[in-house]
Amino acid sequence: MDFKDYYVSLGVSPDADEKTIKKAYQKLAKKYHPDVNPGDKVAEEKFKEAMEAYQAISDPEKRRKYDELRQDYQQWKARGGRGDYNWDRWQSNPGGGGAGQTHTMSPEDFAEMFGGTGGFNFGGDGYSDFFSTLFGGGGQGRGFGRSSNVGRARQGQDLEVEVQVTLEEAYTGTTRIIRTGEKQIEAKIPKGVRTGSKVRLAGQGGPGVAGGSAGNLYLIVTVSPHSHFVRDGNDLRAKVPVDFYRAILGGEVGVRTFSGEVLLKIPPLTQSGKKFRLKGKGIPNLENPTQQGDLLVEVSITIPENMNEQEISALRDLADKRGVIV
Repeated sequence: MDFKDYYVSLGVSPDADEKTIKKAYQKLAKKYHPDVNPGDKVAEEKFKEAMEAYQAISDPEKRRKYDELRQDYQQWKARGGRGDYNWDRWQSNPGGGGAGQTHTMSPEDFAEMFGGTGGFNFGGDGYSDFFSTLFGGGGQGRGFGRSSNVGRARQGQDLEVEVQVTLEEAYTGTTRIIRTGEKQIEAKIPKGVRTGSKVRLAGQGGPGVAGGSAGNLYLIVTVSPHSHFVRDGNDLRAKVPVDFYRAILGGEVGVRTFSGEVLLKIPPLTQSGKKFRLKGKGIPNLENPTQQGDLLVEVSITIPENMNEQEISALRDLADKRGVIV
Protein backbone atom coordinates (compact mmCIF):
# COMPACT_ATOMS: atom_id res chain seq x y z
CA MET A 1 0.00 0.00 0.00
CA ASP A 2 1.35 3.41 -0.99
CA PHE A 3 1.39 6.47 1.23
CA LYS A 4 -0.63 9.42 -0.08
CA ASP A 5 0.42 13.00 0.65
CA TYR A 6 -2.93 14.75 0.69
CA TYR A 7 -1.34 18.19 1.03
CA VAL A 8 0.51 17.62 -2.23
CA SER A 9 -2.71 16.35 -3.83
CA LEU A 10 -4.45 19.66 -3.05
CA GLY A 11 -1.35 21.80 -3.62
CA VAL A 12 -1.37 23.34 -0.13
CA SER A 13 1.17 23.49 2.68
CA PRO A 14 0.82 21.23 5.74
CA ASP A 15 -0.02 24.27 7.90
CA ALA A 16 -2.75 25.53 5.56
CA ASP A 17 -5.92 26.72 7.26
CA GLU A 18 -9.41 25.41 6.58
CA LYS A 19 -10.27 28.24 4.18
CA THR A 20 -7.16 27.66 2.05
CA ILE A 21 -7.81 23.91 1.91
CA LYS A 22 -11.42 24.43 0.84
CA LYS A 23 -10.45 26.96 -1.83
CA ALA A 24 -7.79 24.62 -3.26
CA TYR A 25 -10.27 21.74 -3.34
CA GLN A 26 -12.96 23.83 -5.05
CA LYS A 27 -10.51 24.87 -7.76
CA LEU A 28 -9.44 21.29 -8.50
CA ALA A 29 -12.96 19.90 -8.30
CA LYS A 30 -14.27 22.45 -10.77
CA LYS A 31 -11.37 21.79 -13.14
CA TYR A 32 -11.66 17.99 -13.12
CA HIS A 33 -15.40 17.48 -12.53
CA PRO A 34 -16.82 14.75 -14.82
CA ASP A 35 -19.48 17.15 -16.16
CA VAL A 36 -16.67 19.32 -17.51
CA ASN A 37 -14.58 16.36 -18.72
CA PRO A 38 -17.04 13.71 -19.93
CA GLY A 39 -15.35 10.37 -20.57
CA ASP A 40 -11.92 11.60 -19.42
CA LYS A 41 -10.63 8.91 -17.05
CA VAL A 42 -7.53 10.90 -16.10
CA ALA A 43 -9.65 13.88 -15.05
CA GLU A 44 -11.98 11.53 -13.16
CA GLU A 45 -9.06 10.10 -11.17
CA LYS A 46 -7.78 13.58 -10.37
CA PHE A 47 -11.26 14.57 -9.22
CA LYS A 48 -11.46 11.51 -6.95
CA GLU A 49 -7.96 12.19 -5.63
CA ALA A 50 -8.84 15.80 -4.77
CA MET A 51 -12.09 14.77 -3.09
CA GLU A 52 -10.38 12.05 -1.05
CA ALA A 53 -7.69 14.49 0.08
CA TYR A 54 -10.32 17.03 1.06
CA GLN A 55 -12.28 14.40 2.98
CA ALA A 56 -9.10 13.54 4.92
CA ILE A 57 -7.74 16.95 5.91
CA SER A 58 -10.85 19.13 6.06
CA ASP A 59 -12.11 17.22 9.11
CA PRO A 60 -10.12 18.12 12.27
CA GLU A 61 -10.26 14.56 13.71
CA LYS A 62 -9.11 12.92 10.50
CA ARG A 63 -6.47 15.58 9.93
CA ARG A 64 -4.93 15.02 13.38
CA LYS A 65 -4.66 11.30 12.74
CA TYR A 66 -3.34 11.82 9.22
CA ASP A 67 -0.73 14.37 10.37
CA GLU A 68 0.55 11.92 13.00
CA LEU A 69 0.84 9.18 10.37
CA ARG A 70 2.49 11.55 7.89
CA GLN A 71 5.12 12.63 10.40
CA ASP A 72 5.82 9.03 11.46
CA TYR A 73 6.04 7.88 7.84
CA GLN A 74 8.45 10.70 6.91
CA GLN A 75 10.67 9.84 9.89
CA TRP A 76 10.66 6.19 8.80
CA LYS A 77 11.70 7.25 5.29
CA ALA A 78 14.42 9.51 6.72
CA ARG A 79 15.85 6.51 8.63
CA GLY A 80 16.21 4.64 5.37
CA GLY A 81 12.74 3.12 5.03
CA ARG A 82 13.96 -0.42 5.44
CA GLY A 83 11.50 -3.26 5.16
CA ASP A 84 7.77 -2.62 5.03
CA TYR A 85 6.16 0.24 6.88
CA ASN A 86 3.92 -0.95 9.72
CA TRP A 87 0.40 0.18 8.88
CA ASP A 88 -1.26 -1.88 11.62
CA ARG A 89 -1.24 0.82 14.31
CA TRP A 90 -3.01 3.23 11.97
CA GLN A 91 -5.86 1.01 10.88
CA SER A 92 -9.30 2.35 11.72
CA ASN A 93 -11.72 0.41 13.88
CA PRO A 94 -14.56 -0.61 11.54
CA GLY A 95 -17.00 -0.90 14.43
CA GLY A 96 -15.87 2.19 16.29
CA GLY A 97 -16.48 5.90 15.91
CA GLY A 98 -14.25 8.91 15.48
CA ALA A 99 -11.95 8.81 12.48
CA GLY A 100 -13.47 5.55 11.28
CA GLN A 101 -16.73 7.28 10.40
CA THR A 102 -16.26 8.49 6.85
CA HIS A 103 -18.24 11.55 5.79
CA THR A 104 -19.77 11.24 2.33
CA MET A 105 -19.59 14.26 0.04
CA SER A 106 -23.21 14.17 -1.09
CA PRO A 107 -24.62 16.13 -4.05
CA GLU A 108 -26.13 18.59 -1.54
CA ASP A 109 -22.68 19.14 0.05
CA PHE A 110 -21.26 19.70 -3.40
CA ALA A 111 -24.02 22.12 -4.33
CA GLU A 112 -23.40 24.13 -1.16
CA MET A 113 -19.75 24.59 -2.11
CA PHE A 114 -20.16 25.27 -5.82
CA GLY A 115 -23.68 26.60 -6.31
CA GLY A 116 -24.43 23.70 -8.66
CA THR A 117 -24.83 19.98 -8.23
CA GLY A 118 -22.66 17.05 -7.46
CA GLY A 119 -24.26 14.76 -10.01
CA PHE A 120 -21.45 12.24 -10.08
CA ASN A 121 -21.20 8.48 -9.69
CA PHE A 122 -17.94 6.61 -9.85
CA GLY A 123 -19.46 3.37 -8.68
CA GLY A 124 -18.28 1.20 -5.81
CA ASP A 125 -16.63 2.61 -2.74
CA GLY A 126 -14.42 5.15 -4.49
CA TYR A 127 -11.77 5.55 -1.75
CA SER A 128 -8.19 4.28 -2.04
CA ASP A 129 -6.85 1.45 0.14
CA PHE A 130 -4.76 4.03 1.98
CA PHE A 131 -7.80 6.13 2.91
CA SER A 132 -9.92 3.10 3.81
CA THR A 133 -7.15 1.68 6.03
CA LEU A 134 -6.75 4.94 7.87
CA PHE A 135 -10.37 6.09 8.16
CA GLY A 136 -12.59 3.26 6.97
CA GLY A 137 -14.80 3.87 3.96
CA GLY A 138 -16.43 0.63 2.89
CA GLY A 139 -20.07 -0.13 3.26
CA GLN A 140 -23.41 1.21 2.10
CA GLY A 141 -23.69 4.92 1.35
CA ARG A 142 -19.97 5.67 1.59
CA GLY A 143 -17.48 6.80 -0.99
CA PHE A 144 -18.21 8.91 -4.05
CA GLY A 145 -21.54 7.44 -5.11
CA ARG A 146 -24.83 9.25 -5.21
CA SER A 147 -26.89 9.79 -2.10
CA SER A 148 -30.30 8.20 -1.54
CA ASN A 149 -32.13 11.38 -2.58
CA VAL A 150 -30.56 11.39 -6.04
CA GLY A 151 -34.03 11.24 -7.61
CA ARG A 152 -34.69 14.90 -6.76
CA ALA A 153 -34.41 17.29 -9.70
CA ARG A 154 -31.44 19.63 -9.26
CA GLN A 155 -29.89 22.34 -11.38
CA GLY A 156 -26.65 21.50 -13.15
CA GLN A 157 -23.25 22.77 -12.06
CA ASP A 158 -22.27 26.35 -12.90
CA LEU A 159 -19.06 26.49 -14.94
CA GLU A 160 -16.44 29.21 -15.44
CA VAL A 161 -14.23 29.87 -18.47
CA GLU A 162 -11.54 32.56 -18.69
CA VAL A 163 -11.70 34.78 -21.79
CA GLN A 164 -9.22 37.45 -22.92
CA VAL A 165 -10.33 40.37 -25.11
CA THR A 166 -8.58 43.42 -26.51
CA LEU A 167 -9.45 46.97 -25.48
CA GLU A 168 -10.94 47.53 -28.95
CA GLU A 169 -13.20 44.49 -28.38
CA ALA A 170 -14.23 45.87 -25.00
CA TYR A 171 -15.24 49.05 -26.84
CA THR A 172 -17.21 47.40 -29.66
CA GLY A 173 -18.29 44.13 -28.05
CA THR A 174 -17.29 40.80 -29.58
CA THR A 175 -17.94 37.05 -29.69
CA ARG A 176 -15.95 33.97 -28.72
CA ILE A 177 -16.34 30.30 -29.54
CA ILE A 178 -16.44 28.48 -26.19
CA ARG A 179 -16.01 24.73 -25.78
CA THR A 180 -17.11 22.94 -22.61
CA GLY A 181 -16.77 19.19 -22.82
CA GLU A 182 -18.29 18.16 -26.15
CA LYS A 183 -20.40 21.31 -26.42
CA GLN A 184 -19.46 24.35 -28.53
CA ILE A 185 -21.28 27.66 -28.33
CA GLU A 186 -20.82 31.18 -29.72
CA ALA A 187 -20.78 33.53 -26.76
CA LYS A 188 -21.56 37.23 -27.08
CA ILE A 189 -19.36 39.52 -24.99
CA PRO A 190 -21.03 42.91 -24.48
CA LYS A 191 -19.57 46.39 -24.83
CA GLY A 192 -17.92 47.85 -21.76
CA VAL A 193 -16.54 44.66 -20.17
CA ARG A 194 -13.54 45.15 -17.96
CA THR A 195 -11.01 42.86 -16.33
CA GLY A 196 -12.91 40.79 -13.79
CA SER A 197 -16.30 41.14 -15.50
CA LYS A 198 -18.50 38.03 -15.36
CA VAL A 199 -20.65 37.37 -18.43
CA ARG A 200 -23.47 34.95 -17.60
CA LEU A 201 -24.67 32.50 -20.25
CA ALA A 202 -27.85 31.01 -18.83
CA GLY A 203 -28.33 27.27 -19.24
CA GLN A 204 -24.93 26.67 -20.84
CA GLY A 205 -23.31 25.04 -17.79
CA GLY A 206 -23.37 21.44 -16.57
CA PRO A 207 -26.40 19.26 -17.34
CA GLY A 208 -29.21 19.07 -14.79
CA VAL A 209 -29.83 16.04 -12.62
CA ALA A 210 -33.08 14.04 -12.65
CA GLY A 211 -34.76 16.49 -15.01
CA GLY A 212 -33.37 19.62 -13.42
CA SER A 213 -32.35 22.63 -15.51
CA ALA A 214 -28.80 23.06 -16.79
CA GLY A 215 -26.40 25.24 -14.86
CA ASN A 216 -24.98 28.53 -16.09
CA LEU A 217 -21.70 29.27 -17.82
CA TYR A 218 -19.76 32.32 -16.63
CA LEU A 219 -17.11 33.96 -18.79
CA ILE A 220 -14.43 35.58 -16.62
CA VAL A 221 -13.07 38.44 -18.73
CA THR A 222 -9.54 39.83 -18.86
CA VAL A 223 -8.93 42.93 -21.02
CA SER A 224 -5.39 43.02 -22.40
CA PRO A 225 -3.32 46.23 -22.19
CA HIS A 226 -3.33 48.61 -25.18
CA SER A 227 -0.27 50.16 -26.83
CA HIS A 228 -1.80 53.65 -27.07
CA PHE A 229 -4.65 53.98 -24.58
CA VAL A 230 -4.76 53.46 -20.82
CA ARG A 231 -8.16 52.62 -19.37
CA ASP A 232 -9.40 54.32 -16.21
CA GLY A 233 -12.88 53.01 -15.45
CA ASN A 234 -14.85 53.96 -18.57
CA ASP A 235 -12.46 56.80 -19.39
CA LEU A 236 -9.42 56.48 -21.63
CA ARG A 237 -6.13 58.32 -21.32
CA ALA A 238 -3.60 58.94 -24.10
CA LYS A 239 -0.79 61.30 -25.13
CA VAL A 240 -1.03 63.39 -28.29
CA PRO A 241 2.15 64.71 -29.93
CA VAL A 242 1.99 68.45 -30.79
CA ASP A 243 4.79 70.03 -32.77
CA PHE A 244 6.67 73.04 -31.44
CA TYR A 245 5.06 75.53 -33.85
CA ARG A 246 1.44 74.53 -33.12
CA ALA A 247 2.11 74.59 -29.39
CA ILE A 248 3.25 78.22 -29.71
CA LEU A 249 0.98 79.53 -32.45
CA GLY A 250 -2.06 77.31 -31.93
CA GLY A 251 -3.74 75.06 -34.48
CA GLU A 252 -5.40 71.68 -34.84
CA VAL A 253 -4.03 68.15 -34.41
CA GLY A 254 -5.59 64.80 -35.23
CA VAL A 255 -6.44 62.62 -32.22
CA ARG A 256 -6.98 58.89 -32.56
CA THR A 257 -10.14 57.42 -31.00
CA PHE A 258 -11.89 54.04 -31.32
CA SER A 259 -14.62 55.71 -33.40
CA GLY A 260 -12.17 57.38 -35.80
CA GLU A 261 -9.85 60.39 -35.84
CA VAL A 262 -11.11 63.73 -34.48
CA LEU A 263 -9.55 67.19 -34.61
CA LEU A 264 -8.44 68.82 -31.38
CA LYS A 265 -8.01 72.61 -31.28
CA ILE A 266 -4.75 73.59 -29.62
CA PRO A 267 -4.76 77.16 -28.24
CA PRO A 268 -1.62 79.33 -28.61
CA LEU A 269 1.15 78.95 -26.04
CA THR A 270 0.01 75.46 -24.95
CA GLN A 271 2.42 73.88 -22.49
CA SER A 272 3.58 70.27 -22.60
CA GLY A 273 1.51 68.19 -20.19
CA LYS A 274 -1.72 70.18 -20.65
CA LYS A 275 -4.76 67.89 -20.70
CA PHE A 276 -7.88 68.08 -22.84
CA ARG A 277 -11.11 66.13 -22.36
CA LEU A 278 -12.99 64.72 -25.34
CA LYS A 279 -16.52 63.94 -24.16
CA GLY A 280 -18.01 60.56 -25.00
CA LYS A 281 -14.88 59.16 -26.65
CA GLY A 282 -14.17 56.61 -23.94
CA ILE A 283 -15.48 53.08 -23.29
CA PRO A 284 -19.24 52.34 -23.25
CA ASN A 285 -20.82 51.77 -19.86
CA LEU A 286 -21.39 48.02 -19.36
CA GLU A 287 -24.75 48.56 -17.64
CA ASN A 288 -25.86 51.30 -20.08
CA PRO A 289 -23.91 51.09 -23.38
CA THR A 290 -25.50 54.29 -24.72
CA GLN A 291 -23.39 56.19 -22.18
CA GLN A 292 -19.64 56.42 -22.76
CA GLY A 293 -16.70 57.63 -20.77
CA ASP A 294 -14.37 60.40 -21.95
CA LEU A 295 -10.97 60.47 -23.61
CA LEU A 296 -8.38 62.52 -21.75
CA VAL A 297 -5.44 63.50 -23.96
CA GLU A 298 -2.19 64.96 -22.67
CA VAL A 299 -0.10 67.23 -24.89
CA SER A 300 3.44 66.10 -25.56
CA ILE A 301 5.40 68.79 -27.41
CA THR A 302 7.74 67.52 -30.11
CA ILE A 303 10.71 69.29 -31.72
CA PRO A 304 10.67 69.47 -35.53
CA GLU A 305 13.26 67.24 -37.20
CA ASN A 306 15.72 68.44 -39.86
CA MET A 307 15.33 72.17 -39.17
CA ASN A 308 17.31 74.29 -41.65
CA GLU A 309 19.84 76.98 -40.75
CA GLN A 310 17.38 79.79 -41.49
CA GLU A 311 14.90 78.39 -38.94
CA ILE A 312 17.58 77.85 -36.34
CA SER A 313 18.97 81.38 -36.91
CA ALA A 314 15.50 82.85 -36.45
CA LEU A 315 15.13 80.98 -33.16
CA ARG A 316 18.52 82.32 -32.02
CA ASP A 317 17.37 85.86 -32.75
CA LEU A 318 14.19 85.28 -30.72
CA ALA A 319 16.25 83.81 -27.88
CA ASP A 320 18.55 86.87 -27.88
CA LYS A 321 15.59 89.23 -27.77
CA ARG A 322 14.17 87.34 -24.73
CA GLY A 323 17.57 87.35 -23.04
CA VAL A 324 17.91 83.58 -23.22
CA ILE A 325 21.52 82.48 -23.03
CA VAL A 326 22.22 79.55 -25.35
